[in-house]
Amino acid sequence: MFSSLGNIFSVVRKAQEMDGKMQEFNDQLRSQRTTGAAGGGLVTVEVNGLGEMLRLTIDPMLMERQDREMIEDLVPAAVNQAKEKAQHLHAAAMKDMVSDLNMPGLEDVISRFTPGDRPAIPETEDTGMADNEEDL
Repeated sequence: MFSSLGNIFSVVRKAQEMDGKMQEFNDQLRSQRTTGAAGGGLVTVEVNGLGEMLRLTIDPMLMERQDREMIEDLVPAAVNQAKEKAQHLHAAAMKDMVSDLNMPGLEDVISRFTPGDRPAIPETEDTGMADNEEDL
């Protein structure tokens, strides 16, 4: 009877440890930044590693032209690019986190959640911003 209580306490302790790691994981992603751009940089979007949009910048020239249709096309393109980069940051952080669990094959399973067939986008050391910002 007491051995099963010990097992329950062990499971609870591991769950609490995992909860703490998940909190650190989310805090780390929340502090990372990446951007997406469209229209040759006429529209840029900054998101954090969780994919939350932090900033939208629209070139004043585009606003002066009052080209609503172009703005409506460029904003989602920039947002989608930034969110895709954030998903790469998320997948890379997840791989790092699960590497400590020492479960064979788990990293391969996690890598399947990385969007697209492209390798993860590298980050710069200073800002956490993704290096390559393709213009649509």
